[in-house]
Amino acid sequence: MDTVSMDATDRGLVHALQIDGRVSFRAVAEVLGVSENTVARRYRRLRSSGVLRVVGVVNGVRLGYSSWTLRVRCTPDAAGSIAAALAARPDTSYVHLLSGGTEVSCNVQTPTAAERDALLLDKLPRTSRVTAVSAHLLLRATALPATWAGSAHLTEEQVRRLRPTFVPSTTEAVALDEQDRAMLGILARDGRAGYGELGCATGSADSTAKRRLDALRRAGVLTFIVDIAPATLGFSTEARLWMSVQPSRLADVARAMADHPEVSFAAMTTGPSNLVAAVNCRDAEDLCRYLTERVAALDAIHSMETAPVIRTLKRAGTCTRTPR
Repeated sequence: MDTVSMDATDRGLVHALQIDGRVSFRAVAEVLGVSENTVARRYRRLRSSGVLRVVGVVNGVRLGYSSWTLRVRCTPDAAGSIAAALAARPDTSYVHLLSGGTEVSCNVQTPTAAERDALLLDKLPRTSRVTAVSAHLLLRATALPATWAGSAHLTEEQVRRLRPTFVPSTTEAVALDEQDRAMLGILARDGRAGYGELGCATGSADSTAKRRLDALRRAGVLTFIVDIAPATLGFSTEARLWMSVQPSRLADVARAMADHPEVSFAAMTTGPSNLVAAVNCRDAEDLCRYLTERVAALDAIHSMETAPVIRTLKRAGTCTRTPR
């Protein structure tokens, strides 16, 4: 990823894409008060330099998938290669090296029990340099990267003008076919791929590809997020938190964590650590303040492990280049 400075127009564009990853450049230009060519040029600059991309993300819950967060402890010489192998899998996201390079964390969505067992019971434990694996089933997320406050820049009125008009359904039955899977594969690499490209991949007309994409969004299966390193937005210190919370207050604490602007992901899980969170802070001192003031005020948390992120190999979508 190249080093790129970002001004107010860039920040406004990032926030607009977070609101709707497929919003038209014309709509963004009208909100920002610049030309459509300026917006298109800024987007191409940020994307070609590796600063950001828009990716289509599948909500596995709507398809009956199971979602897990993994902690893989390994020997120091193996962590990089194990993390890279996990990042190359199509079912993983948010693959990080943690805590001195001896631990890897990642999220996994598995469509079937057989695929889950192949990863959790066979492949990782049979790697001799893996010393321990901890797998936590994600039960309910209360904060997701798509709504993280760190990229906020626009006013409430500007946000209102850019927000999609449809409301995703949580009840409509969903079944993917091969055309859908082909479309989702392309969108995982480039969430702003044109309808012509999507139509070619699915063997359908551009208009048919658009209708199906819109249907998947309305069904809550497909969402678009901005894949951008928090450091680009000024948050140079990332960490993963694993907390043990009093069960009777777990839901309340999870909701409280979701309201913290530092938190980009929070979810209730199985296991002795029953709440996991991803936090983004300006620097180490900011992280210290957050842990000792904001988190410490939640007295239902009995214990907590904090692991700084030292390298990110994959965030959302498909790994398309060597990550940093």
